Amino acid sequence: MIDWENLGFGYIKTPYRYRTHWKEGQWDAGGLTEDNQLVISEASPALHYGQQCFEGLKAYRCQDGSINLFRIEENAKRLNRSARRLLMPEVPEDVFIEAVKEVVKANEAFIPPYGTGGTLYLRPLLIGVGDMIGVHPAKEFIFTVFCMPVGAYFKGGLVPTPFIVSEYDRAAPYGTGAAKVGGNYAASLLPGQEAKANHFSDCIYLDPATHTKIEEVGSANFFGVTKDGSFITPKSPSILPSITKYSLLQIAEERLGLKAVEGDVYIDDLDRFSEAGACGTAAVISPIAGIQYGDDYHVFYSETEVGPMTMALYEELTGIQFGDRPAPAGWITKLA
Repeated sequence: MIDWENLGFGYIKTPYRYRTHWKEGQWDAGGLTEDNQLVISEASPALHYGQQCFEGLKAYRCQDGSINLFRIEENAKRLNRSARRLLMPEVPEDVFIEAVKEVVKANEAFIPPYGTGGTLYLRPLLIGVGDMIGVHPAKEFIFTVFCMPVGAYFKGGLVPTPFIVSEYDRAAPYGTGAAKVGGNYAASLLPGQEAKANHFSDCIYLDPATHTKIEEVGSANFFGVTKDGSFITPKSPSILPSITKYSLLQIAEERLGLKAVEGDVYIDDLDRFSEAGACGTAAVISPIAGIQYGDDYHVFYSETEVGPMTMALYEELTGIQFGDRPAPAGWITKLA
């Protein structure tokens, strides 16, 4: 029996996952399986050369019992952008979407009830497999989608936390920063561990070319609300194009009356921001209390309270996802 009120963010085996195999130029029929083990060659390029990419999205239980999927087409498109960057076959968007729907329906009993703050987290994964020991693209690939129930990211509600600017680079200029590939996350483990050891939530990465502009916050995107009413997120070819970020840009402008801007955020120009946060699928929004940069610690709205615009953004977006507020056209896929 699952304790819905005390779910964390960890792996829980659910009954069904989707799997399909690409070989000799085409995907097979694919389908659901109860087997949560992948048996692959020891020479698979995914293991040696990192030829793999993934996605993360959620299914939401609404008050009327129905199920919402949020902007699923954008996840399908982003997976294929990552696949193209790593010379992997694209997963047709209709196959991706149908796979996610099948997995959600087959594991519906594991969607946390409305009101608990929990969701069903889905992980689509594309990996290069087969006997290929040279540095070459794989000749075979596996696409799978599995899921697990996860709890609300913040148990006591949103709480601002401190971050520190890292001396490490998250990704190289013109590298794979804009693709959702495992290597980007592996590279972030050491900087993140060092930040936490120094009592920060995570680290902030500057642009790898000049080290003057904020790019990402741990494994999430950065945003700031300026004192004159603009919602700003960094723009760079090495930033992962976050679906949450682009949703917040639209909400900020169309529903909250802010000017939405995607542009440079210089680390030495933080005084113009009244609020700041990190955004992504897992936490939706993580309020930033302050940023440590060298000897300077810059505090935003408060070290203990969430800023009003940050809270409004969070409530509007989660309201859309859980079906409590009207969604822009095309954002919600409804499952009965």
